[in-house]
Amino acid sequence: MAAPVNYTTKISAAQTVAEMQALLAQHGARRISVDYDASGVPSSIDFVLGTPHGQRAFSLPASVDRMQRLLAAEDTAGRLKSGSKAERTSRAQAERVAWRVMKTWLEAQLALVAAEMIDVDQALLAFLQVDGTGRTLYEVYKERESLALSPGSNDKTKD
Repeated sequence: MAAPVNYTTKISAAQTVAEMQALLAQHGARRISVDYDASGVPSSIDFVLGTPHGQRAFSLPASVDRMQRLLAAEDTAGRLKSGSKAERTSRAQAERVAWRVMKTWLEAQLALVAAEMIDVDQALLAFLQVDGTGRTLYEVYKERESLALSPGSNDKTKD
């Protein structure tokens, strides 16, 4: 297994979010807003894009807690090499890396859309806001047992 992508970044979360806002604007975003955590660090970027079904709202969170756990595990496994352990696994580094990873992912998704290989709603479906509260389709899916796929439900063969 390789070290996480962007794990050595020094680019601030705020700078990365600004780059993401510019990217979204280039791809036709009608509205872009940023939510911040209690310490003033960006926690999610919300935006509205045109889809084949009209204007739709999306929310991209940066999972900083998950990233910090991953950095700690990867450091323990000896896969992180730059800086001190404290620097490599700090909350601040996890924030920077989490946002860079989200930007990398967004760039790839929007490149597929620009190449007309997929539709924007297909690219961002899990992050589609679905119920007026800002919750995403993925969050609702996780909450509702009835939406969960049963084992084998995607099996197209019949007995």
